[in-house]
Amino acid sequence: MDSYAAFQQKLGFTFRDSTLLQRALTHRSYLNEVPDHPFPHNERLEFLGDAIIDFIVGEYLFHQLPAMREGDLTLLRARLVSEDALAEFAVQLKLGQEVLMGHGEEVNGGRTRAALLADSFEALVAAMYLDQGMNAVMAWVQPLLRPAVEQLVAQGSGKDGRTILQEIIQSERGQTPRYIVVGQEGPDHERIFTTEARVGDEVLGVGKGRSKQIAAQSAAQDALDRRTLNGN
Repeated sequence: MDSYAAFQQKLGFTFRDSTLLQRALTHRSYLNEVPDHPFPHNERLEFLGDAIIDFIVGEYLFHQLPAMREGDLTLLRARLVSEDALAEFAVQLKLGQEVLMGHGEEVNGGRTRAALLADSFEALVAAMYLDQGMNAVMAWVQPLLRPAVEQLVAQGSGKDGRTILQEIIQSERGQTPRYIVVGQEGPDHERIFTTEARVGDEVLGVGKGRSKQIAAQSAAQDALDRRTLNGN
């Protein structure tokens, strides 16, 4: 664990039980190649971390944005706990460089893949929680949240891409975009869905994600990005 001393210093969080950090940084693919690794993979920690992050973000928004309506708070929280947002937090921490993963996963871009980065961030948060409790985790996460919240609020109402796209298309065409799953790949525990945002037979955008909801959000954002590039 000496190799993780510098990483913990960079995190600003020192684990009392260093094995929790080791578990959080162990991807399933590593165990396929190193079966005698003394720690399990991080998927159970991911599950716990997902719930913890959802609570922390909700609590933070509730106190920091007292005038915001419930619906807008919900949309803003959804963006902050999305795969893309969690992956960006992981990038800021250079978390991908620390994850133990199999050679095949690494050569296929695992250290920069959004799904893996988001999962690893969730596992890290869960490990922190198990090590030192909720207050310590909240104190660590909130400085990451603050600039992200400020940026999203500055961009507008905090509405997610699907809501914004729906309002635009309904205003322009009197129709509601549909989201069609056109493909899926990967094993059950890492299934990736491909979804198209459509109006009639026209494809407005395409997105991918670990769930149908995330893929739909990605497709909506792609549609909005294309509109921006086309000057609409």
